[in-house]
Amino acid sequence: MLKKQFRLKNKAAFNAIYKIKNSTHKGGVTLFAGKEKTDLSATTRVGFVVSKKTHKRAVKRNRLKRLMRESYRLLLKSGDLGNSQNYMSLIFIGSQNALDKNFAQIQNIINTLIKRL
Repeated sequence: MLKKQFRLKNKAAFNAIYKIKNSTHKGGVTLFAGKEKTDLSATTRVGFVVSKKTHKRAVKRNRLKRLMRESYRLLLKSGDLGNSQNYMSLIFIGSQNALDKNFAQIQNIINTLIKRL
């Protein structure tokens, strides 16, 4: 589980990141990056979203969010986050194409998106 200090929960924060329009996409997962940090000691907050339009079953949506969250947590633990730590906040958005992927594929996608930043 991702620690509370790394979670992005505020709706206003999500909307502010969407307005910046700094995004990249791969394999059914889109990554939105917020503003760049001025103070590099601050933590990067991360949000995970899977829309109800993606799939009507909450079980499927929550599974995809869990996979994305766990792959990000493992990258955070290993310290292999690269350039993503220069941003204040990140949002990972899962779509229909990512629903049928397994953990290894999702982990590869998340790693690739972070490297692209």
